[in-house]
Amino acid sequence: MTSELTGKLAEIAAEFAEVAASDRLQLLLEFSQSLPVLPERYADHPELLEAVPECQSPIFLITEVNDGIVNLFFSAPAEAPTTRGFASILHEALDGQSVEDVLDVPEDTALRLSLTDQVSPLRLNGMSGMLARIQRQVREKI
Repeated sequence: MTSELTGKLAEIAAEFAEVAASDRLQLLLEFSQSLPVLPERYADHPELLEAVPECQSPIFLITEVNDGIVNLFFSAPAEAPTTRGFASILHEALDGQSVEDVLDVPEDTALRLSLTDQVSPLRLNGMSGMLARIQRQVREKI
């Protein structure tokens, strides 16, 4: 595992660091609005998705690995924008990336988004729980 954020995840972390602290929650909420809808194959079979119990709100995810490329799918309620925001960040940064790039993401990524003063440690732990499940699922599928 590397110690630096790279690629799109580094860009997103820089984006959070560059906005005023008072605007970071708004940026997280904007991310929450871009989380893609589940494809029918998962929307019709939610039992295929794994729960993330570290999150304060119900969120479920599943990964697919095809030819060394990872795709991510999340189910998070609209009334949980913080959780959806974290899921959307992970989706935007990691969906379509290589197995190696996904497995190299540092486990403390949530703490590098400049949100520690705006979001509770429990919520940041939820994002870390999502990342841990993504990486475990990817390892199981390669």
